[in-house]
Amino acid sequence: MARTRGARPTVPWWRWRRNPLCRRSDVAEAWLLIATAVLTLVLSGFAGLATAGAVDASLDDRRERTRPVPAVLVEDARDAAPVSENGDGGVWAEVRWTAPDGARHTGRAEVPAGSKEGAEVTVYNDASGRLVSAPPEGAEADFQIAMAGITVSLLAGGAVLLAGWAARARLRLRRLDRWEAEWRQVEPMWRKRMTG
Repeated sequence: MARTRGARPTVPWWRWRRNPLCRRSDVAEAWLLIATAVLTLVLSGFAGLATAGAVDASLDDRRERTRPVPAVLVEDARDAAPVSENGDGGVWAEVRWTAPDGARHTGRAEVPAGSKEGAEVTVYNDASGRLVSAPPEGAEADFQIAMAGITVSLLAGGAVLLAGWAARARLRLRRLDRWEAEWRQVEPMWRKRMTG
């Protein structure tokens, strides 16, 4: 094997070759690395897919529990407070709607900016007739599902990697303790031979 000056030779799979210097902790560490890599891939993938499925089911349930209701603006929506800082155009304004039982209700809901008093808008109610935000649809729902899946996948993978790192650090500490114990046994004989 050709070597450049100062470079260490690399031997692939050295932990599994027969070698008198290879200790059980070296083999255990190698298997730990493989197990960590496999568990990271499997668990992070499973956790991400399970979370995406749960969020999708939750959004479907939310869509089933909310219903669109026609409402009328009670005030102009020109100078109302924006719903979000990203400038998506929605503002909070006072609206009035009629519940299925015939009762009239008023409340603040998200409406298009610039709408005038008396304009008809669509708001959403839950099963008890309270105003709720519109359930996410289309790209917004897909984005929420994907982000939840990716976030949980990364957290699960990170947790497995952290556990693997901690186990590997523990193996290294045990190996150093053993080397220290062995050195304490060998050092007196080695010193006698060097000084004698």
